[in-house]
Amino acid sequence: MIPPPVSIPSHRVRVGCDLVELAEVENSVATFGTRYLRRIFTDSELDECSGPTHIARLAARFAAKEAAVKAFAVPESAFVPKEIEVVSNQSVPRLQLSGAAARLAALQGWSDVSLSLSHTACHAAAVLVAVCIAPARSAPEHL
Repeated sequence: MIPPPVSIPSHRVRVGCDLVELAEVENSVATFGTRYLRRIFTDSELDECSGPTHIARLAARFAAKEAAVKAFAVPESAFVPKEIEVVSNQSVPRLQLSGAAARLAALQGWSDVSLSLSHTACHAAAVLVAVCIAPARSAPEHL
């Protein structure tokens, strides 16, 4: 099937993608335990990731956070991982931003965001696409 042409006048698209080894997340949980989990993930994310596939699900959410950082395209900025949250709406993941991450998204004109998560026996991946309206003013170099 050939997709129809897409016209997004006065918009731009930002894309972020990340791949995480499950062993890295498993090692961080084993080494740092609750301290790691509470620093990176929100309570809601931890609740959603309970069960036998919790490492894979946590890794996918970590990949989503990294994909969002890449989509922001501001490599000098430090991000608070818990300000980039993956929430589910009837098993469809979506991104919820707060704090400095939400302010930067607003400055960059993020309007619609699509998020896809996936995992295998050894890796988790996330792809984020943000459609942006032209911002009123340029984003600061550092937040």
